[in-house]
Amino acid sequence: MRTAERFLVNVPASWTEADLTGEALARTRREALAATDDPRAKAAVNDMFRQGREISRAARKHGALYAAGTATQYEDGLFLAYAMVFAVSTPEGMELTLPLLSRQLGLPTAKHKVPADRVVGAVTLENVGRVARVTGTEETPLTADVKAKLLTMHTIMPVPGTTREYLVVTCASPNLPLKEEAYDLFDAITGTFRFVSADGTVVPL
Repeated sequence: MRTAERFLVNVPASWTEADLTGEALARTRREALAATDDPRAKAAVNDMFRQGREISRAARKHGALYAAGTATQYEDGLFLAYAMVFAVSTPEGMELTLPLLSRQLGLPTAKHKVPADRVVGAVTLENVGRVARVTGTEETPLTADVKAKLLTMHTIMPVPGTTREYLVVTCASPNLPLKEEAYDLFDAITGTFRFVSADGTVVPL
């Protein structure tokens, strides 16, 4: 079996890829602070970037390998969404169950209310094969003191050549009234995912 060396996923051209190392965020903070002498403005900048650091730190803690997002203003309102790829591993002798996935990604567990619209199923991705998918409206902590309801889609791919390693593509948006449109977009983004070998060849399951 050919081993996957990396993965690729395409997002819309208008989306921006995130820097999960925090280096770009720190640089932007310094530039923003240098642009004003107003103490209140500096405090607001520091608060905004503190929240940004917390989000990045939480993403890295949960195994985030890639992130991209958009904040696009349309005539009928603002559309916010992001896509992330997480690395998940299962302990030896265990299968990747929904509760285990919940613990690793920070999704609702038995201690929280399971989304009423949660759907657990399977889809076939052109470059991967048959994989599991979970959708639902989740209440997710954005920072230590801020929560938001998000339309979410998690698609779970076993890593070829391994027995306990998975990559999870998570797409989410707070635009709840756009559920159908958001899920169509998330499905299209996830559909571009592929594992790639060292020579650039797509590696299916």
